[in-house]
Amino acid sequence: MSRPASSSTHLVVIPSFDTGPRLAETVAAARAAWPVVWVVVDGSTDGSSVPLRGIRDPGFRLIERARNGGKGAAIRDALEAAAAEGFTHALAMDADGQHPAERIPDFMAESAAHPEAMILGRPVFGAEAPLLRVRGRRVSNWWAGLETLWCSRGGEAIGDSLYGFRVYPIAPLLAVMRRNPFMRRYDFDAEAAVRLAWRGVPVRNLAAAVRYLTPAEGGVSHFRYGRDNLLLTGMHTRLMLGFLARLPVLAARRLRQGRGRGPGG
Repeated sequence: MSRPASSSTHLVVIPSFDTGPRLAETVAAARAAWPVVWVVVDGSTDGSSVPLRGIRDPGFRLIERARNGGKGAAIRDALEAAAAEGFTHALAMDADGQHPAERIPDFMAESAAHPEAMILGRPVFGAEAPLLRVRGRRVSNWWAGLETLWCSRGGEAIGDSLYGFRVYPIAPLLAVMRRNPFMRRYDFDAEAAVRLAWRGVPVRNLAAAVRYLTPAEGGVSHFRYGRDNLLLTGMHTRLMLGFLARLPVLAARRLRQGRGRGPGG
């Protein structure tokens, strides 16, 4: 699929925190695949933003936050600015080289064909993927499936709640984030998918490879098993309480849908 010359509706957003040389490599790969790429450097202290300051391209923008606020906070900064300039959809991807930049055009095409939907990456793991990470995400996915029970309106179930390579419709995501004080750090990806599903945003899942790079390959990970799983536990507790509050309305809607189909539906 060829790279479009420009886009006034869809852009790539790359949040980054201390990702070293991998940031410049990820940005180069993303810019080769898509004409509008914005990077949000979230209070990094490793100098990774320096090589990007010299890029002179109307489709590229570098946003540097003075302090680290988390992935969700960085993405929100980009989305607020993008919405003000008329963009309607944003593909979010990590800066550490784990996400496949070559799949950007495919995800953008799927979003253009289904602009009402969020396009979620469904990770395809390689042999190098840590087994603890692969198995551990099943817990979050199970909870996300329960929390969005009966929410699919012409779409699919959330295939993977934690894979951050995805396209969001900007307006509904900003509406959710403006009302919610959470979704700013590692809890962003899962909570964004669940809360958008609650708003009736359909889900479409596309397979995409995920790479786990070794330190020798320049791999950088800020995941902390205890801290981040505690954050996810608190997030799913909040979401379950929200789901239970919505349960009577969801059950009534499901009952009406069943009656509308009739015996042969």
